[in-house]
Amino acid sequence: MPSDLGTPVNTALFIYILYSVQRILFPSVTKRPASPSTDSSSTTSTVLTRAGIPHEFKAGYSWMPKSHPPTVLFKVYTPKTLEPFSGNDKDGRILLAINRIVFDVTSGRNFYGPNGMYGNFAGRDASRGMAKQSFDLEMLTPIDQPIDKLEDLKPEEIDNMKGWIEHFSNKYIICGKLVENGEA
Repeated sequence: MPSDLGTPVNTALFIYILYSVQRILFPSVTKRPASPSTDSSSTTSTVLTRAGIPHEFKAGYSWMPKSHPPTVLFKVYTPKTLEPFSGNDKDGRILLAINRIVFDVTSGRNFYGPNGMYGNFAGRDASRGMAKQSFDLEMLTPIDQPIDKLEDLKPEEIDNMKGWIEHFSNKYIICGKLVENGEA
């Protein structure tokens, strides 16, 4: 099979392909000391490894995250115990409740944080506001009052609230339930 290697580029590519095939078919093997174990006779043995494949990541590479994300436990919250989770501190969690279901919306800090579009719902029961599509502060029940029973909502507003619950359930972690003050 005659082939034209007349140009320097073709020659270089041909040599590179041959080198790559050789590395795949005949990988080099090196010796490294075996790791110490309880058997004293094995400390003098060696282990064969393929060259170029690291057996340790001494350069600092780690698949572990820099810090473990906080563990989220399902808890019972009251309006008073939910209120501190409003995201006012930079790294704090942001929780909100809809129809007594508490969601961890920390990953949506841009929306639910202090300067976010829905920031007034953070740390609060957002049921009425989500049902009525209103971000007004009067949609929020004061934290020292009983939880809003939502009895005056129209069927389409209840459906709207259920749509928000479905959306939040697919996007955020359900981390608790909301009960009346004094019940937790």
